[in-house]
Amino acid sequence: MNDNSPTTRALLALELVQNSPGISGDTLGQRLGVSDRAARRYVGILREAGIPVESTPGRYGGYRLGRGYRVPPLMFSTTEALGLVMAALEGRHSASDDDDPVGRALGKIIRVLPASLADPADALWQLSTPRRSSADARADPETTAALVQASAARHRVRLDYRLRGSTRSMDVDPWAVSRRHGLWYLLGWSHTKDARRVLRVDRIARVERLPETFEEPAGLDPEAALEEHLAEGWRYGVEVVVDAPVAVVGCWIPRNLGRLEAIDSDHTRLLGSTDEPDWYARRLVLVEAPFHVISPPELRDALRALGRRVLDAAD
Repeated sequence: MNDNSPTTRALLALELVQNSPGISGDTLGQRLGVSDRAARRYVGILREAGIPVESTPGRYGGYRLGRGYRVPPLMFSTTEALGLVMAALEGRHSASDDDDPVGRALGKIIRVLPASLADPADALWQLSTPRRSSADARADPETTAALVQASAARHRVRLDYRLRGSTRSMDVDPWAVSRRHGLWYLLGWSHTKDARRVLRVDRIARVERLPETFEEPAGLDPEAALEEHLAEGWRYGVEVVVDAPVAVVGCWIPRNLGRLEAIDSDHTRLLGSTDEPDWYARRLVLVEAPFHVISPPELRDALRALGRRVLDAAD
């Protein structure tokens, strides 16, 4: 559409009057890039279209929309609404921040959505961290929408899950959908495996909602459960003893490193796993208390190598 066309300027006039109630004719004309007389003409176009633009005469008068008028709402399907939120979060690091322009725009869209769409969209927005996901691991918005709706309705789902070149079918209670480290995950209970599972949404090929319902576990913290799960099942099992109380160690150890257990009032055990001892060693050195690696030996070797590098740098 031509930015200088009468239709475009009339729509811009509507936006200005809506966002700045009491805007004067001079200011309206300046914002439109036209004279005061031309601005009145665009207000007339709006009135002819049935939009009640009221005017108050005098020095402090101006234009405002008539009482009770509302701009027709945008209509989104669940897939479109969640796809929009996901795309913004994946494409812009700070879109989950209220102070970011894109974040503010997302907030406005979510606030005018019906509750059935706003609640899952807001949940995804609030749980997201400002990281970018890789293009080849992008979750399908329609699949994500189906999972979020099933989670909100507490309905079991049947999934086709792609894993190591094959596809497996499983029945899952979808407790929560969340985004961590640039990827979307489904946290739930697998009736096929009879165990808690964290599944990557980009690997889910099909979602079918089942008639069975479920109750979410009491006291479930989806974020904590997801982080703990992501720390499990890797090649090297990790056990570390830290000479500090568990509450203090929790300030140094992120949940994705493993689970903390209190040994006594002055000692804490860290249990986790990793495929990358070098990466794990770099995280451990942030602990501001003496610690001892019980296992694996690969982690002890990685710490020794890191220590030598630090000493060499000092020399």
